[in-house]
Amino acid sequence: MRKVIILGSTGSIGVQALEVIAANPQLFEVVGLGAGSNRELVERQAEQFGVEHVSIGADAACQLVRDVHADVVLNGITGSVGLGPTLAVLETEATLALANKESLIVGGELVKARLRPGQLVPVDSEHSAIAQALRSGTAAEVRRLVLTASGGPFRGRRRDSLVDVTPREALAHPTWDMGLVITTNSATLVNKGLEVIEAHLLFDVPYDNIEVTVHPQSMVHSMVEFVDGSTIAQASPPDMRLPISLGLDWPNRVPGVGAPLDWTQASTWTFESLDSEAFPAVELAKAVGRAGSTFPAVFNAANEQAVLAFHAGRIGYLDILDVVRHVVDGHGADAGEMTLEAVLDAEVVARAEADHRIAAISR
Repeated sequence: MRKVIILGSTGSIGVQALEVIAANPQLFEVVGLGAGSNRELVERQAEQFGVEHVSIGADAACQLVRDVHADVVLNGITGSVGLGPTLAVLETEATLALANKESLIVGGELVKARLRPGQLVPVDSEHSAIAQALRSGTAAEVRRLVLTASGGPFRGRRRDSLVDVTPREALAHPTWDMGLVITTNSATLVNKGLEVIEAHLLFDVPYDNIEVTVHPQSMVHSMVEFVDGSTIAQASPPDMRLPISLGLDWPNRVPGVGAPLDWTQASTWTFESLDSEAFPAVELAKAVGRAGSTFPAVFNAANEQAVLAFHAGRIGYLDILDVVRHVVDGHGADAGEMTLEAVLDAEVVARAEADHRIAAISR
């Protein structure tokens, strides 16, 4: 039986993880829960699962991880605030089931330098799919990674048709309900750009060998192409409980965690090229990833500020990426050592610069 700590237990990932655990009490025991601010819900969860150790806030989550022994820590915190807890997990012997992609992206080599072999298991559906597919060959046999994207609510639209997009429209994702920031990131394709950076860091594949294809049915969650021309794809109905269960019990599969595809029913799956003119976020993210150091942290922080400003009615939809590009272009090369403090400082500066740009646009 694996002892599990869930950080971000009151969010979508955390709630679904607890569903998986409740259905498989013979496999998992919850020994710690961490929430951002929803004390009422986390206390109900603690009572339901008999958990003694509960934390509120990112700093308290770090202490929880250090104080309570666990075999697996699921980091389901949203945003770069999850970096501290991620680094705290890496100080322990626990496996890190990582749903908080931002902590790897903004932490970059800082996170990788602390990883033991096999310590991190990705929980994002795309990276879980790649991890599963990579078991079909060696690293030397990989030609490229192909991440699938649903295309979001604006798939197929030209850039000039997106000028008057409303926040409500941006949140109308056709497949997933992921909260305000991540759902908006899926509409702008920033989320897919972040996932490209994450794939590079997780699997050590060059950016030139990572591609994005638009797959609106969201049945194929990503693919690995090998040097002999074969492609291994992981397919399943869109249900985050499957990659969550793999994160909790890797490399074992939890029986019955998700419904399989019904191959007796006719269906059509399509794959389309990404329109980089309408959705420039992926190419910008690749450039940011190649620059490395604190550039991904700046990219992520500026985007978070811009998304919030968009939902507050201060800027338009297309302004989101314009703000991000402006802040990234103004970020100077880093001369110092890559540290947690350097990342946090870069984020503070990036948020201030984004706010300054947003104020200029709002006027």
